[in-house]
Amino acid sequence: MMEKLPHLLALMRFDKPIGWLLLLWPTMIALWLASEGEPSGRLFWIFSAGVIVMRSAGCVINDIADRKIDPLVARTESRPLAAGDVTVTTAIGLFVVLGLIALGLLLMLPSAVWPWSIPALLVTIAYPFMKRVIQAPQLVLGVAFSFGIPMVYVACGHAFDLTFWLLILTNMLWVLIYDTAYAMSDREDDLKIGVKSSAIYFGEHDRQILGILQVVVLFFWLLIMWLQGLSLSFMISILLVTGLFAYQQWLIRHRERGPCFQAFLNNGWVGAILWIGVVVAS
Repeated sequence: MMEKLPHLLALMRFDKPIGWLLLLWPTMIALWLASEGEPSGRLFWIFSAGVIVMRSAGCVINDIADRKIDPLVARTESRPLAAGDVTVTTAIGLFVVLGLIALGLLLMLPSAVWPWSIPALLVTIAYPFMKRVIQAPQLVLGVAFSFGIPMVYVACGHAFDLTFWLLILTNMLWVLIYDTAYAMSDREDDLKIGVKSSAIYFGEHDRQILGILQVVVLFFWLLIMWLQGLSLSFMISILLVTGLFAYQQWLIRHRERGPCFQAFLNNGWVGAILWIGVVVAS
């Protein structure tokens, strides 16, 4: 088991924290807003652990679904399942273990949150297969990466108000932005193996569409700032994120693999800056 541990950690992407950070930031922002700036320490740790566990489970099921196509892509050919370092049976067992850990965390939350775990799990399992079915599977990822928001609101006993719906919509658009940049780095490989993505669907208009979506996201954050009565200090976060979005546009200008992937990674800072801004301005 100890010999397999490095491969199991790689299967869960423990060496690549960007995934759980992108899932963590909107969850934490929702926690601060739903609790009116005074979040429970217990909820903070439960949701933080839940984010890491569910992102790990999502990576495992993704690699199970892609085990036959990952060896065909240079960036993914060394993943544990693709390289044969882990068997499918072991991967399924790891997914079950992670699911049981997630269940333990769920049972520590108010019972009103429990039903929300069912669609969250179903979307997590379904997402890896969507790239074979719909033109923009990133939209399904946006749903999966937004489930922490309603779960937080329910756990805090907060109504689904206008801010809640704006958070959901803004996060889904943000996921579409950064995962399209990610898909742009894989576009040639995806075309070769027949996998669908928003980067392929948007075609030569990809940069313009991402630019429009970035402006919309910034506008929605200004609305959230106004609705929540956040202090003007939050404008610093808005300005910093505007700068990061402009930098991402510069990175993807030639649609090169490396810079497009860097634009994706840059969104870890976008989420962090927005969360810090909410904490300070609440």
